Amino acid sequence: MTALLDSAPGYRAGLTLPLRVEAVRQLKRRRTYVMGAVLAALPFVLIAAFAIGGGPDGRGNERITLMDTATASAANFAATCLFVSAGFLLVIPVALFFGDTVASEAGWSSLRYLLAAPVPRARLLWSKLAVALGFSAAAMVLLPLVALAAGTVAYGWGPLRLPTGGALAAGDSVGRLGIAVAFVLVSQLVTAGLAFWLSTRTDAPLGAVGGAVGLTIVGNVLDAVTALGDWRDYLPAHWQFAWIDALQPQLEWGGMVKGAAVSVAYALVLFALAFRGFARKDIVS
Repeated sequence: MTALLDSAPGYRAGLTLPLRVEAVRQLKRRRTYVMGAVLAALPFVLIAAFAIGGGPDGRGNERITLMDTATASAANFAATCLFVSAGFLLVIPVALFFGDTVASEAGWSSLRYLLAAPVPRARLLWSKLAVALGFSAAAMVLLPLVALAAGTVAYGWGPLRLPTGGALAAGDSVGRLGIAVAFVLVSQLVTAGLAFWLSTRTDAPLGAVGGAVGLTIVGNVLDAVTALGDWRDYLPAHWQFAWIDALQPQLEWGGMVKGAAVSVAYALVLFALAFRGFARKDIVS
């Protein structure tokens, strides 16, 4: 069968299911717009909360945190939005875009028709993986961009006030925030890998998405168990806030490099399992 397809006039396996087609299909999904609306709404919810509560100013000689400087400038507000969402909220779009992509096709009983088109299995997974990664990156960028715009209107454009003392120029703070967002995306690759692998193993999108979100919860719980000692260094959750090192007078890369290495290592194994399992799976839906 493969030989006949390869010899068919005009058939090119590498040209099946173009990224553009897959991206348009995912963009038309209602959950894409709902997720975008939730992320875009968060900065305005926080602005309203600060307005009602009177602002999160530091008090006395207590140690100042990132939350205490939230209303100092647009850059501070964007950093605070990233801080409150990185641990859980930003996990959801990643789990959704990766966990829903293959399982939803199986749930709709359209997966077998895609493969009969014929779209090679590896090509199908690569297309869906690339598009899911693109949408996840867009979700990561959307939140701080909206926060910067809303924060500029609410608190003004100015330097990033550092909790440790001092400040970063407004121009430099944008670059530091970009590094932070990039690290958050890389740190979420573990969630992406698990969601994608589960998506190739089940016909229930909710199961794949829920399993990936569950990983985050379990990881956070285990990281809180100090009795594990150095074993926590191998947990992706242990490094999820390493991006805060980018918001220091001198940029610190150590924690982010370690966190990225752990995340990428787990993700590569999970993505490999997804491709290996899907290549041998009996597709009946």
